[in-house]
Amino acid sequence: MLRVRPIVFTSRPEAWEPLLAALGMIKTVDDGGRREFDAGSGRLALQQVSPGAVEDGSTVFGVEIGDPAEFARRTVADGTRAEVIDTAHGTAVRVTAEDGFSFLADKAAHGAVCADADPALAVVGIWLTPAVERATQELRHIGARPRRDTPDGPDLSTKNGGILTVRAGDQPAGGPLEFEYDGGLDGLRARLASAGVAVREDGGTLLVGAPDGGELAVRRA
Repeated sequence: MLRVRPIVFTSRPEAWEPLLAALGMIKTVDDGGRREFDAGSGRLALQQVSPGAVEDGSTVFGVEIGDPAEFARRTVADGTRAEVIDTAHGTAVRVTAEDGFSFLADKAAHGAVCADADPALAVVGIWLTPAVERATQELRHIGARPRRDTPDGPDLSTKNGGILTVRAGDQPAGGPLEFEYDGGLDGLRARLASAGVAVREDGGTLLVGAPDGGELAVRRA
């Protein structure tokens, strides 16, 4: 299995909840400092940190998988470095790409709980890299499948929810939090505004005010 699941590190998780609810996400985990939300496709985790922490407000690229040992074996067999490791949240696989970018594939704690989520909303995981073609191939090595080419870069689909995309960047890194919406943006914009969320539209993309500052994007499918 493969599911997109970025992590937002934030000192303001309570402020995120009405925003994610207005987007159409459903809270599926509330365990101390960690909360998880399912979209119609894909998942997002909030990890609470102290105000002023270095990582406060940052987004980390990540995915969820089934069997870590089997996932690592298949990834290595296809040509990308992967090793099974122990983390504070359990067993995971660290994937290290040729460009030096590294991310975790965590063992999923539960299946998708998205029956009440907005089916039009998908979570997008973004990989920035100067080696777009190679990074795209390495996402195929972890089980993603080509979906479409966009003006910003190639998109890939995942079996268990969410979209992975590769975009050109000077240095390899995870990109900002983003969503895709397969429906009319006017209705979503009104829903966000009714929840008191600052939102504006730019060229068919909704730019939504984030609790930690800045904006997150909801692009049209």
